[in-house]
Amino acid sequence: MRPPVRVGMFGLLGSGNLGNDGSLEAVLGYLRAEHPEASVDALCGGPEVVTARYGIPATRLHWYRGEYRTASRAGAIAGKGLGKLVDVVRTAAWVRRHDVVIVPGMGVLEATLPLRPWGFPYSLFLLCASGRLFGTKVALVGVGAGPVGNRLTRGLVRRSARLAAYRSFRDAQSRDALREMGVDTARDGVHPDLAFALPAPRAGAPSSPPGPVCVGVMDFHGGDDDRARAEEIHRRYLDGTTRFVRALVEDGRPVRLLTGDECDRSVVAAILEAVDSPLVTAAEATSLADLMKETAAAETVVATRYHNLVCALKAGTPTLALSYAAKSDALMDRMGLAAYCHPAREVDADRLLEQFRALEKRSAELRRTLAERNLVAARQLQEQFTALTAALFPTTDHAQARTRQETP
Repeated sequence: MRPPVRVGMFGLLGSGNLGNDGSLEAVLGYLRAEHPEASVDALCGGPEVVTARYGIPATRLHWYRGEYRTASRAGAIAGKGLGKLVDVVRTAAWVRRHDVVIVPGMGVLEATLPLRPWGFPYSLFLLCASGRLFGTKVALVGVGAGPVGNRLTRGLVRRSARLAAYRSFRDAQSRDALREMGVDTARDGVHPDLAFALPAPRAGAPSSPPGPVCVGVMDFHGGDDDRARAEEIHRRYLDGTTRFVRALVEDGRPVRLLTGDECDRSVVAAILEAVDSPLVTAAEATSLADLMKETAAAETVVATRYHNLVCALKAGTPTLALSYAAKSDALMDRMGLAAYCHPAREVDADRLLEQFRALEKRSAELRRTLAERNLVAARQLQEQFTALTAALFPTTDHAQARTRQETP
């Protein structure tokens, strides 16, 4: 009997970001349907959450538990430095135990949010280098990429991508961005975001107008190149979004605030305090499935986080994007709503309200468009998973050879 293929899942999973976890859930669904014999575990940011929620063994990504806290004291700085060395050994040992490692979606090759080179870019490089060293296939599946200004971060991203055995992207501009960094992407596929493979919620009964509006918020401070004016960007974003919510309430519209990461709760709290109205409530979503149910029940969605947009579009609800990166614009264009993007860095509540009203006037037409585009996305993701099987699971010869090597 052939041994099961050993598959590892890698990334900032179980760490409070619902989009990352949704990508993991989509790939696990594919593996359980197409490769039920595979033995699956994870090296991730929140192992307890991943094990409890998805039923797979999981190991903490970093040896040093304070990896993502700012280090100001000598002891914390030393701990981080030592952790980087220990993680070389830990990552290599974990990778060596697998035949395949999958990085499921996520913007692992971009810097649209503040990012330090010795954070996740370094971890991803260790993964890909270990895979090349031990002959373990590392697959970057449906990932996002973008221009990276920091030279060291860009170098780590480029080397990681070159060392991976398989790459595919969630939009064409991600593939183009990596090609511009000097990576040969001629054979790399482009497919919709992995979250489009998740089950869509059942459509609810239409609500009586004026229907509820979901507003997805984000603890937004700009990107990696905006650190000098991060607080200014955040204040402008929060002020504009708050004014927009207040205008909806003045029109008698119920507003449901959505998040996509634990850090977004502070923005929800600030808006609830500023707009003191029973018409404004906050959702307690713990998964993309929860977010899809919320957006499916809405008449219209206005959202910032990328996977808030994915959920709303997947649910077939007319959506307006508070766009903070080109990936949001590309997603809206793919789904036929390119005209309904508004810059998150320059939220103009009056202009946003105009766009919102224009969107609602075309609601019935846009729902039909989204239904058609979702059918296309489902077909394209099936092609993604077919390609993934061909690339990673053509035979189990590698698994058998590895077993023979490790047998005393």
